[in-house]
Amino acid sequence: MKIGAVALFCGSMLFSCSSGDAETATVENEAESGLAHEAPAAPVEDDGKGIGPVTTVEVGADIDQALADNGKSIFEGKCSACHQLSDQKVVGPGLAGVTERRKPEWVMNMIINPEEMTKKDPEAKKLLAEHLTQMTNQNVTEQDARAILEFLRQNDKNS
Repeated sequence: MKIGAVALFCGSMLFSCSSGDAETATVENEAESGLAHEAPAAPVEDDGKGIGPVTTVEVGADIDQALADNGKSIFEGKCSACHQLSDQKVVGPGLAGVTERRKPEWVMNMIINPEEMTKKDPEAKKLLAEHLTQMTNQNVTEQDARAILEFLRQNDKNS
């Protein structure tokens, strides 16, 4: 029994005390072959607009009723299974007040680009951690996301 313990101890010491020559050679070979890992990119400053194709959204003071009606139809078909218009959580968070808490660009980017948002956007990461369910990409166009945004704005104004 003692011999086995001594052998195990010696083996682990030999393993942990390696010179690192093999590791250094691997890194040098990767650099020579163009496979060296790049340093991680510096974190991007969070401007509250999220990650995705939408960088600017013009919203008027008044609700565009035709756009909101279209957004309601899209919301009912693609979003209502997981989201309520109240503050009640179903699968995802309730959406009451979302247009007051988030910039329009963020809302649209979350609708269009949910996977990348939950990987890179600080607020979307928090939502994923809280609700433990990845939002499904519903393949919503930017135009349809704008209509959903207008519907959510209407919901928030009427609340």
